[in-house]
Amino acid sequence: MAYLHIGMNVMLEDRRIIGIFDLDNTSTSRRTREFLQGAEREGVVQSACEDIPRSFVVCDHPYHRQIVYLSQINSQTLGKRAQGKGE
Repeated sequence: MAYLHIGMNVMLEDRRIIGIFDLDNTSTSRRTREFLQGAEREGVVQSACEDIPRSFVVCDHPYHRQIVYLSQINSQTLGKRAQGKGE
């Protein structure tokens, strides 16, 4: 099994990752804002950062529909890590 480190000692199983998104680019989208607000209302948003979040990762979860993790690592770096090409 492969894991992706997204911050604050949070490791996600690669096979559970649905998508990695950039908050700066997607926050201008009404649909994305509605998605994140709904996830927050449902209590499925988890922070994996100590600073201002730069990206979010949507994951499949065995006990919930999905979990959203906020990360201070940018989406490009997370994408490279997920492909095994990053840090």
